[in-house]
Amino acid sequence: MRISLLIVEDDPMVADINKRFVESIHGFTVIASVATGIEAINAVRDLKPDLTLLDVYLPDLNGVEVLQEIRRQNLPTDVILITAAQDTSTIQDVFRYGAIDYIIKPFKLARLVSALKSYETLHRSFHHQSSLDQETLDRLTLVKPPEDNPGRLPKGLHEVTLKQVMLYLIQQDRALSAEEVASGVGLARVTARRYLEYLEKTGKAMLELKYGSVGRPVNRYRHADQKD
Repeated sequence: MRISLLIVEDDPMVADINKRFVESIHGFTVIASVATGIEAINAVRDLKPDLTLLDVYLPDLNGVEVLQEIRRQNLPTDVILITAAQDTSTIQDVFRYGAIDYIIKPFKLARLVSALKSYETLHRSFHHQSSLDQETLDRLTLVKPPEDNPGRLPKGLHEVTLKQVMLYLIQQDRALSAEEVASGVGLARVTARRYLEYLEKTGKAMLELKYGSVGRPVNRYRHADQKD
């Protein structure tokens, strides 16, 4: 059973490249390519693709609005965003409305391969198994590029919470303590520290030591892409 895929991209050259690349991956077939948000909603409703690759910047509706309308109409498609949009509010909205992945242009082809292969595993599990245990579900829903995550997240860490911590760090203009991150995200301090230590270990966060007049220094973290 091949996975049907809809491409939503207003640049004809990019759409053609994406189409040829997706169809080079065994198990996927592109059933349509459209260039506007309205066309995307109509195509999802009429063609019922398993997966939609959706851009944010479209000539009429933006990708977030398209995703909202797809969810409002309860249309049965999964969505991966492929876009140059990097602002945290867009990224946060996209995950809130149920996108399964977000790929920022320009991207390495290995990143898209990883996303599609992860989706293929998830899709086939949903269609061939009547139930899933927590360990299997956690493994299936951790979509990470191979260069960033050769294995699974450490036990006790979850992808959704990791994204929340990363987004919170990105939105700040200073380094934060584990206690501040815990308060901002709604976690226990010890839990926030585990996520921050993991992000620092994997190069996604930078550790700064803040020395006071007395006592031990306080570990503070900022997103790795933030400037001092």
